[in-house]
Amino acid sequence: MYAVIQTGGKQYRVSEGDVVRVELLEKEPKQSVVFDRVLLVANENDLQVGQPIVAGATVEAEVIRHDRAKKVVIFKKKRTTTYQRTQGHRQGFTEVRIKGIKG
Repeated sequence: MYAVIQTGGKQYRVSEGDVVRVELLEKEPKQSVVFDRVLLVANENDLQVGQPIVAGATVEAEVIRHDRAKKVVIFKKKRTTTYQRTQGHRQGFTEVRIKGIKG
């Protein structure tokens, strides 16, 4: 059984027991989170597709930790004008473990 959820403007395909990195959530570690924007739920022989979400479907998860991803370096340069800029960015994320899919 798997589901497609939407959180933080992105979509994730999740199954029970998966560990997923999602956009930063306002929850403490070991707290539970319920994702209610479920776009698709699939069993062995049944497929439910929402328009845009599946009514009554939820995905329960537990927050594992908060952290920041590896640094992404942004480098801009123009050839003849001695213009170059370097900038770095580290995006925050929340790691969650999927406990159950209902729907």
